[in-house]
Amino acid sequence: MNKAEDKYQQTLDYLYSFVDYSLQHQLRYSPEKFNLERMRVFVQALGNPQTQFPSIHIAGTKGKGSVAALCASTLQEAGYNVGLYTSPHLEDYAERIQVNGKNIPHPELIALVEELKPQIESIPEITTFEITTGLAFLYFARQHVNAAVIEVGLGGRLDATNVISPLVSVITSLSYDHTQLLGDTLEKIAIEKAGIIKPAIPVVSAPQLEAARLVLEQVASERGCELIQVGNDFLAVGLEQTLDGQRLQVWERQTAYPIELTIPLLGRHQVLNAGTAYAALRLAGQRGLEIDEKAIRRGFANVKWPGRFEILQREPPVVLDCAHNRDSAQKLRLTLDELFPGRPVVLLFGASEDKDILGMFAELLPRVRELIAVKSFHPRAIDPELLREQAQPYHIPVQIVPEVVEAFTEAERKASREALVLVTGSIFVVAAVRIAWIKRNSG
Repeated sequence: MNKAEDKYQQTLDYLYSFVDYSLQHQLRYSPEKFNLERMRVFVQALGNPQTQFPSIHIAGTKGKGSVAALCASTLQEAGYNVGLYTSPHLEDYAERIQVNGKNIPHPELIALVEELKPQIESIPEITTFEITTGLAFLYFARQHVNAAVIEVGLGGRLDATNVISPLVSVITSLSYDHTQLLGDTLEKIAIEKAGIIKPAIPVVSAPQLEAARLVLEQVASERGCELIQVGNDFLAVGLEQTLDGQRLQVWERQTAYPIELTIPLLGRHQVLNAGTAYAALRLAGQRGLEIDEKAIRRGFANVKWPGRFEILQREPPVVLDCAHNRDSAQKLRLTLDELFPGRPVVLLFGASEDKDILGMFAELLPRVRELIAVKSFHPRAIDPELLREQAQPYHIPVQIVPEVVEAFTEAERKASREALVLVTGSIFVVAAVRIAWIKRNSG
């Protein structure tokens, strides 16, 4: 490791030295631990940089990253200087903070953290995510971004990003995830996500199950917000899907004037994500961000969001997907069936122990020829032996290869020419395989 890399690692170690609830076994998502007061104090100390640019704020269980990427890509094509804040990262922590599709340079992240240490250390119990969110807001302000897309980290109501006052709030598809934190019913989860809805600021919702939809309608009504629902006010229909991407039509119901778009993102659920992003951009356009149809076409066509049904190679196929709950595993299986019908699957799987692994297995394992269980690089990663036990009802061969890169080599060997390698269950497993594959094929 050279000096620059060493300094960057020291900076990351410093950030991770604070309370990082995403890495802890015992999570307490409660007003005592998660509240906006620390975050308000922090951004106040930074000069409230989040007020210096208009933003789109995106919460949801699934699809919020894709919607964020589509919005940011379009705003960039429209000529804006665009900030994008997402989490978690796939390969490099700096991915979380981007301007015009480029990660914050390591030296700038190092310098920013050094500069802010006095403010950071003056706030008791400040968390890693709160610090990173403040860094992003300050970096965006100093880079003179004139549009930003901000993705919620966890939940919504108590999330550190919820100190912004956006042009538009967006809530993507809601399903069960982080139930020990956000609640064990869809209504409770929807209440937490609806916490980003602010008085008089319009909110766009992806199609929701009725329990979630009723909560969003009630909260929007109470706060005097216009609620725009994809599937009702805006419509999105898939036309054709190939391994290269898909064509779709989107339109506002009132205009009955569809426009055709192409996206490289695969899976029918991405059609609804595209419709949600389109509706959000249209509303942002009505509220001051000029965005024409050409920018939307180019932005959607050029979007990049790796690790989401990403086909690393065609033959034999290697597919990566960051699915980590039952709903996303079902969408993954449906996409597999459409794009690779009947193709045998060798599944490389690792996950965090708090995930609905039984639910994911129920969706995926009936489609799988063989399972290779790994332990992801994460403090909450489940033991592969437990994965073997949970896979027993499906009567498929299970092999344990603890180290992810070795497991990928074994999966490729087992797949040979006739099967497909599918890597999923954890963003950490997907990232490790993606890095190894790129390194192997880059020289």
